[in-house]
Amino acid sequence: MSESIRIDKWLWFARFFKSRSLATKLVQGNRVRINREVIAKASATVKAGDVLTFPQAREIRVIKVLALGERRGPASEAQGLYEDLDPPKPKSAEEKAVAVSGRREFGAGRPTKADRRALDRLRGSGD
Repeated sequence: MSESIRIDKWLWFARFFKSRSLATKLVQGNRVRINREVIAKASATVKAGDVLTFPQAREIRVIKVLALGERRGPASEAQGLYEDLDPPKPKSAEEKAVAVSGRREFGAGRPTKADRRALDRLRGSGD
């Protein structure tokens, strides 16, 4: 096995992205740093000991590469490839409540079936 691997391939191996093409797009968009240096090519290589910084969802991830990996294996295997230097913060109580209940603010988005029925009753139609 070589001592370095392409950044897009490693991000995919470590299961940060669902596809290698998504990892490539992130790198080509100048959104990934290796040891504080912005990289623009997916062919840039990483090796054990490098520190990667990149956005994922609404978080900024800071990851230290521990191993390169040989394949895209299960999540338990992928977690052994890196150390999370800045783990994501726990969600606030409000964020958890919204995620669990599925509630949305009034007027936001498409009405639910219950909302539609209430509107029909109000208008006097929908018998």
